[in-house]
Amino acid sequence: MKIQDYLISSHNEELAGNHSEQFDFLKYQLDKKGIDVESIIDRLTDFQVAIPSWALGAGGTRFGRFSYGGEPGNLEQKIDDVGIIHALTKSAGAISLHIPWDIPKDANAIKEQAKSLGIIFDAVNSNTFQDQQNATFSFKFGSLCHIDKSVRQQAIDHNIEVIEYGKALGSKSITVWLADGSTFPGQHNFRTAFQNTQKSLHEIYQQLPEDWRMFIEYKPFEPNFYSMAVPDWGTSLLLAEACGDKAFTLVDLGHHLPNTNIEQIVAILMLKGKLGGFHFNDSKYGDDDLTCGSIHPYQLFLIFNELVFGMENNVSGNPPLAWMIDASHNVKDPLEDLMQSLEAINLAYGKALLVDQKALEAAQFENDVTISQEVLQNAFRTDVRPILRETRLRNGAAIDPLVLYRKLKIRESLIKERGKNSIASGL
Repeated sequence: MKIQDYLISSHNEELAGNHSEQFDFLKYQLDKKGIDVESIIDRLTDFQVAIPSWALGAGGTRFGRFSYGGEPGNLEQKIDDVGIIHALTKSAGAISLHIPWDIPKDANAIKEQAKSLGIIFDAVNSNTFQDQQNATFSFKFGSLCHIDKSVRQQAIDHNIEVIEYGKALGSKSITVWLADGSTFPGQHNFRTAFQNTQKSLHEIYQQLPEDWRMFIEYKPFEPNFYSMAVPDWGTSLLLAEACGDKAFTLVDLGHHLPNTNIEQIVAILMLKGKLGGFHFNDSKYGDDDLTCGSIHPYQLFLIFNELVFGMENNVSGNPPLAWMIDASHNVKDPLEDLMQSLEAINLAYGKALLVDQKALEAAQFENDVTISQEVLQNAFRTDVRPILRETRLRNGAAIDPLVLYRKLKIRESLIKERGKNSIASGL
């Protein structure tokens, strides 16, 4: 289904009066502080976050999966669902595909469908954490790090195949995440596993088109619980540097041990010019893939504070970042979950743009810890939702996407169209 513009306009007319009062008041308050609200709106307008194709259906757990109904059963339906989110928010103008879950049968037709919805193709993602149908070798004991060269070659060939699909769709990057690792001591020789991973990644890197980038993701545990081939940002950085200038570290917010200082990681990677992008989600215990900002909204703001500073003081020439949500869950409507994540991400970005960087720098120079905290928390405690609503209003999106989504009974329409027991491909 496609949301007609007049439905969004009608919704906005109903909310415009109350919104204008809130926005005008906030703008007046920020103007007095010398904050350029129009500049923030421009930044938020340009900020687009990719939707992963695998998050459009209900997520599974180790013990079961419960369909939400009306889930997309093929790539065309997944693109339609991203089109719904983008029409309502105007901040989800890209989709990220996972191969072989989302192999396009007709790349040109898929590109035209996406273009009609204002969507481009973000990074393509390889999959060596499962055995694929008719595969010659198993990835049970690893892929790019495997002790057997034949298994490694199969994984390398798969990644090169993913690049080819990405080229056909107009993507410009590939994300590599490895489930490779060991569950028991002695299972792997750590040095050999690292060397095999490095050699394999370099072979994939050699096949990158000139204008492409490779993102190397890391994770400290799961599915292996003793060691992982790429367990942390330092290992990812080492591998990226060994590959070359087109290889970067990708930060998934859920891929850290509890209490890890992710904002510090972000700052150092940007300083080194090696931060490729983000997979946004939230977590309480581990890689929970929860809605962004639902558990740690202040940490998300602090991460964006480092990003804003890094983008404005980009001495290393770090390239533009790839932004993507990687959240999914059993108990929520997937499209509602993704819209909530978009709201939280944009809120964190908008608040970070309010930080008085000169005042913060002055306080840091004087070792004034109290004022440093006040500068950050003053920005964090500012309610920038009126700015987000104004941004959407100007861009032809819904002032309140979630309210309109439910008012239009979109999930009910999808269930009627696709069935109650439809299951998203790949999950």
